[in-house]
Order: sequence, then structure tokens, then C-alpha cells
Amino acid sequence: MIRTLAVALGLSVVLSSGTTFAAVSLAPEVDLIPGEFTPGTQPDGNTIVIRGRDGLLVFDTGRHREHTQAIIDFARGERLSVKVIVNSHWHLDHVGGNPMLREAFPDARVYASGAIDAALHGFLADYRVSLQKQLDAAADDTAKRATRDELAIIDAGTRLRPDKVITLTAERDLAGRKVRVGLARDAVTAGDVWLFDPASGVLASGDLVTLPVPFLDTACPEGWRKALDTLHAVPFKLVVPGHGEPMHRKQFEAYRTAFGNLLNCAVSARTKGQCADEWLHDVGPLVPASRQKFAHALMDYYMDKSLRADAQHTAALCAAT
Repeated sequence: MIRTLAVALGLSVVLSSGTTFAAVSLAPEVDLIPGEFTPGTQPDGNTIVIRGRDGLLVFDTGRHREHTQAIIDFARGERLSVKVIVNSHWHLDHVGGNPMLREAFPDARVYASGAIDAALHGFLADYRVSLQKQLDAAADDTAKRATRDELAIIDAGTRLRPDKVITLTAERDLAGRKVRVGLARDAVTAGDVWLFDPASGVLASGDLVTLPVPFLDTACPEGWRKALDTLHAVPFKLVVPGHGEPMHRKQFEAYRTAFGNLLNCAVSARTKGQCADEWLHDVGPLVPASRQKFAHALMDYYMDKSLRADAQHTAALCAAT
């Protein structure tokens, strides 16, 4: 999620300091450092850490210093170096920790799509202008600090970019681990990377799967639907979303069905509220009751700004789909 949504929902954006990012074992040699996404804060995406023969493979690096420090602490606790970083996409809650990890592990190499280049000169450049205006107008010290941190991530520029650009889906040896790295074009962004670890059966989806709702800020909805069909064909046992709890295959299928139904609802005569209710019905316990009010607020925003947005806006995000 990006700051424009937080502002639209009337949320004050603050740091997630005080949050404990404790690693959770998903399978032998595969751990999850959960992200945090609560109303009133900018989120961190989930991070997956995989042990390879040569060191650690890190999938997504978070946004806040606390989250990225947890990755560094995990690596040091294992007495291993981060050798490879894979970024699922260019949203700041997935690439924001790149500079900090590069500093801690200078030999690490970053793999990602090339979509961040256009974002740095387009979306993120515009976002930076908006952030500067918000900083100039801010009176609260906490809000100022959060905004400065966000500006610092964007200003890192080339340190957010990949060393190796992923242009196709292929089997790769990363950090001494045999994995499949996939590329979905024009889905959540112009280029979304996913990673499947056959040894464990864990699939890292990035924001191709998110809860409590799909985060559609920069998305091509139909391209996203196709990407979920591609993930369906991967023989995973467990999928780790960009945001939210890991899912087994039946839970992923519920999410995939709900996503398709949501797109169908968006082009129907049903109201935004009815589409949100249908989404929550279809995903069932994937969104607990405590998160449903938040999900409704998010869905209301995305119905207007994405799913029922101006056709030219959507076409620009679906250039190759």
C-alpha cells in the first residue's frame, strides 16, 4: 500500500517502531519475517529468508528500519551472509530495505524486474513531490520523521535498483539454492517477480497475493488475474503473500476465486458495498472479523480509484496485457 491510500482513508502515517519482527520457520531452511500492516501505519511486506549452499537468499526487504534490521539480525544469528536479494516489485514496502542490506552485506546482489526504472522517474518522482509538500505542512514530529524516512528511501535511487534484471521465468541457482524465479508483466506493477523453492514447496508471491484485500494502486486488474492463473500451475505446498498469513493451496484457490469474482462485480451494477461483502464472503476466514471493517474501507477506495477508474488510467497500467 502507498501513502495516497493512507491519506484517502484519513490515516496518520507513522513508523512501526516497537513492532517485533520475529522469524517464523515455514520449512527446513526457509523462514518468514512477517511484515506489519495496521491502520495508521505504512506497511512492511513479508520477507522470506532461504538458506542456500553459499549463504542466504532474501525475498523482499521491507520498508522500516526495524524490519530490515530483523533481517540483518537473523543473518548474523545464523552466522551467514546475505548473498542474494530478490525484490517482488518496486513498492517501497518491498524494496525500502535494500540500501540498508547492501551496506550490511556489500557482496549481496539484487534481482528484480526493470519496472523500478520507470517508477523512479514517474510514480515515485510524483510521490516525492507530494511527500515534500506534506513534510512542509506537517506539525507533528512523528509524522515529520515518517515522511523524512519515506523521502530517504526514494532518494536512495540507484541503491533500490537491481544488479540483475529479471526478464523471464526461469530456473536459477541463487545463493547455491535451486529455485524457479517467475515474472508477471502488467499485474500489480509493470513487472512482478515471484519465487518458488521446490525443495520446501514454498512459493513467495509478493503482492500477487495480499490481504485483507488486493492492493490495486498501480495494478492492471486483468493482468493480475492472469498472474494468479500462472501461480495456480506452480506445484507449491504453501504460498506466502506479500501481506498476510501464509496460505495452503485450498486457501489460495479461495483467494483466486474471490479475485476473479471481484473483477466481475466491479463491471456489474452492484454497489461498492455489495462487491466488498462478496469479497469477504468469498475469502471467508482469510480475513477475520477484526479486519473486516478495515477491508471494507480499503475496498471502497479501490473500487473508485482502480476497479471503476477512468478507462484511460487502467489502459495505461495494462499496456502489454
